[in-house]
Amino acid sequence: MRTTMVAVVMVMCAMMAHADVKPQRDFNLQRFAGRWYRVGLAYDSPNFVPYRDKVKVSMGVITVLPSGNVNLTMWDATPVGCLSKVYQYEKTNVAGQFTYFSTRHNMVKDITVVDTNYTDYALVLKHKVFNREYTQVALYGRSQSLRNNVIQKFKAFALSQGFSKESILTPPPAENCPPSGSGR
Repeated sequence: MRTTMVAVVMVMCAMMAHADVKPQRDFNLQRFAGRWYRVGLAYDSPNFVPYRDKVKVSMGVITVLPSGNVNLTMWDATPVGCLSKVYQYEKTNVAGQFTYFSTRHNMVKDITVVDTNYTDYALVLKHKVFNREYTQVALYGRSQSLRNNVIQKFKAFALSQGFSKESILTPPPAENCPPSGSGR
């Protein structure tokens, strides 16, 4: 009973923390479009732990569609090579918030652009509550290296969302991913 109560309180606190996260004020999707590198990641899924040291910086290109929705093409370095995947983000009635259907988890997830200056960095929160909570914080940069104060801002935000220091990564750059001529 005590363990159950502690678990319920922890989930409720985590849900309240994420409910308070608001998107970038006056978010401008056109300014947000273009090339981004995922240079930081906070993710604490037990299934992810074996892959933590294999993660590399990945690159993505955000393309705004006429409908106001977004296509995100991501290139990730994997043991079998550089793979690309296209994600379709649906706009919501709140600028800076999107939803997308995760084929891996077979559900719709929420995406919030929490903070960006459009020219250097963006903090993005992926969040969904289902049989357990799924949360991920990502730091994107227009280049593969960011100023230390931006990295510290990302780490502080991830910690404020309940991530442990061990679950916050700033991976090394990927080599030749994407291959030359593939979106660079």
